[in-house]
Amino acid sequence: MSQISPKQSTRPPAISRRSSADARQTVQQGESLKLDAIIHERVRLAIVSALAVNEALSFNDLKKLLEITDGNLSVHARKLENAGYVKCTKSFVGRQPRTEFKLTVAGRQALEGYLAGLESVIRAARK
Repeated sequence: MSQISPKQSTRPPAISRRSSADARQTVQQGESLKLDAIIHERVRLAIVSALAVNEALSFNDLKKLLEITDGNLSVHARKLENAGYVKCTKSFVGRQPRTEFKLTVAGRQALEGYLAGLESVIRAARK
């Protein structure tokens, strides 16, 4: 087994939130592109994308659409909610609990910035 010296880091490179204009400028300057770590994860990107094209989705609708477990959806939805990208509303329909998710303005802006960053990479790769 190899050991990591104190100077080596096991952490992945930092990923931060940047605007779409920053992402385009980064690609043009040849710097590394920094994508939003919150949205970059596959399940969270799928949740945000699904909510971007639907006004609201229930927990069960999202779970079926994304084909993920209750626990997986709960964990990823909570991260998005803590980031301010998704609004979670809990209520009852009759005696049945209902959890509904909506994309916030900040969530839509974050998704648009993320997609713009990816589009910049694609355009740069095609040149």
